[in-house]
Amino acid sequence: MIMMLRLLIVSVLVAAVVGVNVTYDHRAVVIDGRRRVLVSGSIHYARSTPDMWSGLIQKSKDGGLDVIETYVFWNLHEPVRNQYDFEGRKDLVKFIKLVADAGLFVHLRIGPYVCAEWNYGGFPLWLHFIPGIVLRTDNEPFKAEMKRFTAKIVNMMKAENLYASQGGPIILSQIENEYGNIDSSYGPAAKSYIKWAASMATSLDTGVPWVMCQQRDAPDPLIDTCNGFYCDGYKPNAENKPTMWTENWTGWFLLFGGAVPYRPVEDIAFAVARFYQRGGTFQNYYMYHGGTNFGRTTGGPFIATSYDYDAPLDEYGAPRQPKWGHLKDLHKAIKLCEDALVATDPTTTSLGQNLEASVYKTSSACAAFLANFDTQKDATVNYNGNSYRLPAWSVSILPDCKNVIYNTAKINSVTTIRRFAATSVKDGLSDSKAISSEWSYVSEPVGISSNDAFNRPGLVEQINTTADQSDYLWYSISTDIKGNEPFLHDGYQTTLHVKSLGHVLHLFINGQLEGSAIGNAGRPGFTKDISVVLKSGKNKIDLLSLTVGLQNYGAFFDKMGAGITGPVELEGLTNGSTVDLSSQRWTYQIGLKGESLGLNTGGSSLWVLGSPKSQPLTWYKTSFDAPSGDNPIAIDFTGMGKGEVWVNGQSIGRYWPSYIAPSGGCSVCSYKGPYSSSKCLKNCGKPSQKLYHIPRAWLKPSGNVLVLFEEIGGDPTQISFTTQELESLCAQVSESHPLPVEAWSQDNATRKSNSKSKPRILLECPHPNQVISSIKFASFGTPQGKCGSFSHGYCRSPNALSIIQKACIGSRTCNIEVSSAIFGDPCIGVVKSLAVEASCA
Repeated sequence: MIMMLRLLIVSVLVAAVVGVNVTYDHRAVVIDGRRRVLVSGSIHYARSTPDMWSGLIQKSKDGGLDVIETYVFWNLHEPVRNQYDFEGRKDLVKFIKLVADAGLFVHLRIGPYVCAEWNYGGFPLWLHFIPGIVLRTDNEPFKAEMKRFTAKIVNMMKAENLYASQGGPIILSQIENEYGNIDSSYGPAAKSYIKWAASMATSLDTGVPWVMCQQRDAPDPLIDTCNGFYCDGYKPNAENKPTMWTENWTGWFLLFGGAVPYRPVEDIAFAVARFYQRGGTFQNYYMYHGGTNFGRTTGGPFIATSYDYDAPLDEYGAPRQPKWGHLKDLHKAIKLCEDALVATDPTTTSLGQNLEASVYKTSSACAAFLANFDTQKDATVNYNGNSYRLPAWSVSILPDCKNVIYNTAKINSVTTIRRFAATSVKDGLSDSKAISSEWSYVSEPVGISSNDAFNRPGLVEQINTTADQSDYLWYSISTDIKGNEPFLHDGYQTTLHVKSLGHVLHLFINGQLEGSAIGNAGRPGFTKDISVVLKSGKNKIDLLSLTVGLQNYGAFFDKMGAGITGPVELEGLTNGSTVDLSSQRWTYQIGLKGESLGLNTGGSSLWVLGSPKSQPLTWYKTSFDAPSGDNPIAIDFTGMGKGEVWVNGQSIGRYWPSYIAPSGGCSVCSYKGPYSSSKCLKNCGKPSQKLYHIPRAWLKPSGNVLVLFEEIGGDPTQISFTTQELESLCAQVSESHPLPVEAWSQDNATRKSNSKSKPRILLECPHPNQVISSIKFASFGTPQGKCGSFSHGYCRSPNALSIIQKACIGSRTCNIEVSSAIFGDPCIGVVKSLAVEASCA
């Protein structure tokens, strides 16, 4: 008994020693009594696989992050009320422990509403069916469920000692999410709900601060935080709270039917530097790694399966260069200013129109930010007795108030071009680029095929009917057309008029696909007139209505319905009349027969050898061996229409390569000036998404089973495996660039000795077993273009290529000074650049 007591005392003392006190004041989050400048990045555990987590976290740390931020997805963990799932990629505890193992902190955004372009905003749909419930307001049934789940997550974290107060990595938690954007729609109940949510959260006694993002009236002691492309003008609602930026959008999400958005890194760096310049001390990239919307997790509607988000780590986990590297350099520069940043508030003075200097100065530290927020004009400014050149829409960082270590518009980092190359797959019968030469198929019945079908007078709303157990709902009716009313003969052409809340509709007449209708993210509902041919006598009309992810954002988003609400009418009859079918008795079937039979696993004896092409409502199956190597894998769905894909029973997600982005809007995009989600687009006139990520962890060396369900018709023999390959490694640095951040030293003598140092280009192959195998381009002078399309300018050194080849080929890294002393001076008096494109092998 005495021994047990001693062990208990020791364990309590250890906990007391390792536990960290996390508070805040007006300048920063305070960890163990020390104000911290923190750089954070969002990684959603459920949008990758557990085997990817350690690598993603380490690359985040290598990129200069201090904190990993993640949402908690309620509908993922409690798909059925009181039945929880925290296994596999849902293993939240494992993910947080891996972050801790890497020495990083965690910001746990419990919500439990998350938005996140996630199905139903992260809420489980069973909430919708609780009597009397109204989501996200002062409603007792909702508050009871929200408190129960929030407490469940908090208690899980406590049980594993994961809060910083227990020695764990979690330093912050979030309750609710962007409610301030829509709270006016809920009236006075919104204020009482927010007060309740804050009180409920703090009562859970986590020992760390709570935040509310986009909530200007967040009650004390919760910190109100900013979300957006820019947050440098944000001020919290109380003087004792720090300025925090919980979502800095590094790009934007992809929509089926949309072009691919991207955000130039120069603009992100400008926004981040401005935020710290103007008093911010906590900034989070949303997303740092976006990942993949596996299964049916996409929200929207019409959110694509890829959630790449143009993040610093791409969908597959590779650093996106130069974004990752340029931001890494920014983080180093910011950290060199940390002592000054946390010690005092900035003093800002104007240096001219759209020009300013912000200085953090104490008796022992000085850091300055020089900003040019003009959208077009470069400028030369005088500060502290020195002259500085500032490109338009840029910030220079001076950790000692004298020397520029970093400018947001001047990139020292490498640029990489990665492409997906078709790879041969041996399936026992062939060695080709196609996934397989042998396919089997099962035809999905058109219309009603289930004993669970039911009849109703009139048309039903889809989500209330399916409870989102399937994307699919059949609406079926038979109408008897006699020769004397009003159709006179077989083959009479008329029009079926359909109105739907969305999202997609396929019309079958007597078993044949006659037409389809598609909404879009902005207007998921539609009205469609489809020409049909009817026969005399009985005609079978089958309408297959589909959802493409449920609404995830907006006031009362849970009330937004889907499916065919009518009218459904036959128009243009021979006597000019219209037959309204809306109020007649319809037969309904939730889901597909193939779903109920579990065809997605590849089982069943129904499979028939063959691969019929352009046949709607068809299940396809094949087997394959995993592509060799360890590079990320994607399926190229060229040749297919729309559907869902499974590998070894795991859903990769919805595919839809037939939905083409508009042809316009992809003009040249400058980083200068305010960014918006439609400013910078690529892939116009092409499929929104044709490549779909297959995690290697889901594959076996051989005998893998691939299953597709194709809705509208395609050719599965055209689809192929691709692997991500590094095509080119580039860098372009001018003589006016700052020195690499690594060259900086706080030691005055070292800085003085480095005063004559020149900018440098550093090339490094990303994998340890690779070396630079060739130099595709090298030019010192006035090179033009960008990585992959460099060209020589009006002046160039004749020796650049041979010098670079000698310095780099055969090595994994090479480091070259950008100066006329190395390359000669091809044009005296001109600021010159060195541009290099290399390949690794």
